Amino acid sequence: MSNRSDESSTPYQLDRLQEVPAFHRDARRDGRLSEGQLVYYGPQPSYYGIGEVKRINGSDIAVDFRGTGLFDVHEEIIEQRYLIGIPPEKMAEL
Repeated sequence: MSNRSDESSTPYQLDRLQEVPAFHRDARRDGRLSEGQLVYYGPQPSYYGIGEVKRINGSDIAVDFRGTGLFDVHEEIIEQRYLIGIPPEKMAEL
């Protein structure tokens, strides 16, 4: 993990993404993610940044975050309930 001193190094304006706790109904409403879809870690968008779904194995999702967040994570396996899909129209705001 690298030492990032601030959020300005991320290419996205992650503060525009809503924080959604894992058990909140907004986190469970969609539930269907697909390979290639852009997602973020709902509880705290700035931690992981924005990533692309690479593989799906049941409720475990492999996401390529490309180091876009504060944790500088490149690929992580996260339970689906923690991931929020990003609508294409929202990407223009980021």
